[in-house]
Amino acid sequence: LKEALLRGLRRIRPAEYLWALRDVSFRIPPGRMVGVVGPNGAGKSTLLRLIGGVGRPDEGSVTVRGRIGALLDLGAGFHPDLTGRENVFVNGVISGLTRHEVARRLDSIVAFAELEEFIDNPLRTYSTGMQMRLGFAVAAHTDPEILLIDEILAVGDLAFQRKCLERIAQFKEQGCTIVLVSHDASSIQRLCDEALWLRRGKLVTYGPADVVAGQYVAEMSAETRRRTPAAQPVVRTPTGAELRVNENRFGSMEIEIVAVRLLHTAGFPVTELDSGEPLHVEIEYLAHSPIREPIFGVTITREEDELVCYDTSTEATGPRLSTARGPGQITFQIERLDLIGGQYYIDVGAYEREWAYAYDYHWRVYPLVIRPTQGENGILRPPHCWKVEDISAQQASLPVFRAQ
Repeated sequence: LKEALLRGLRRIRPAEYLWALRDVSFRIPPGRMVGVVGPNGAGKSTLLRLIGGVGRPDEGSVTVRGRIGALLDLGAGFHPDLTGRENVFVNGVISGLTRHEVARRLDSIVAFAELEEFIDNPLRTYSTGMQMRLGFAVAAHTDPEILLIDEILAVGDLAFQRKCLERIAQFKEQGCTIVLVSHDASSIQRLCDEALWLRRGKLVTYGPADVVAGQYVAEMSAETRRRTPAAQPVVRTPTGAELRVNENRFGSMEIEIVAVRLLHTAGFPVTELDSGEPLHVEIEYLAHSPIREPIFGVTITREEDELVCYDTSTEATGPRLSTARGPGQITFQIERLDLIGGQYYIDVGAYEREWAYAYDYHWRVYPLVIRPTQGENGILRPPHCWKVEDISAQQASLPVFRAQ
């Protein structure tokens, strides 16, 4: 009876397999940066874990040559009851460093993560952003020859994102091979040499990043447009802007974004801010039927060139909604908006849980002005000051060496 049962199980098991990845083959030359795009459930994170040695494939093989630095999951390699300092040592050793090497780099890791005041607190007291900053800081100090990054650019404030991008650029200049998973196709186009597009565990295409990311965005946009109702009344926002379907509003409308408010922390509406001031983006929505695990996203773009300055979602940095029913409200809170003076737009959207299409997406509807300051250019305006010291006294005390 047992043998018959086992034979029966063996017969039905293959039909029940759900392949996270199947028939995916590619080669990444040394020193290249490759982006991985695709909706949730496409196999992106599974691919990174296999490259990183976390698990083994049921079929095929993964060949990796070089020391790996990986930031795969929030808290991977960390223990919530250990302090930040203790977790740095644990994570560093897991990444292949000796305790002596970790100790030598500890101050630099802590400074990079900007956690000097919290490094001796238990990790469970850290916010999501603090944990991700610590994880990236450790990965960035392990001298990786291969760096694996899963969606880290969506976590943390603008200044820290900028620092992460600068460190990634340094790794690339030093010949490090980098694999970056991101939902943000614009980041893939801007940062990567090539891109790999996965759909339901299979490779759709692998090629130049601008081409592949463009194809991925086009497919998602086409699916959203296909589901957008043709007849939808024009809606006027509190700021006087008009929402027009297939012009600045797209989506199936299974969830409707019925109101968006840009607010100061005191609760009053704003259309202008000084750089460094806080901003709350309040999104009021209506789910016409129960929707499982919707994703809400906020994007900040510069008006003049549509540059994406910041892009994040509830999936990346916020509480994931289990089910949306009827009316609801969600607020995205920015403690400091450290952008240079200029004209910006706050775009908002509600998306299907696998990013397959948008329920409701508002594009270039909600303007925001950051008041300009004299003599500053760029995108980011981090908190800063100038410090002037009189070094003449120090120079006077230095020994003078003269050529003989």
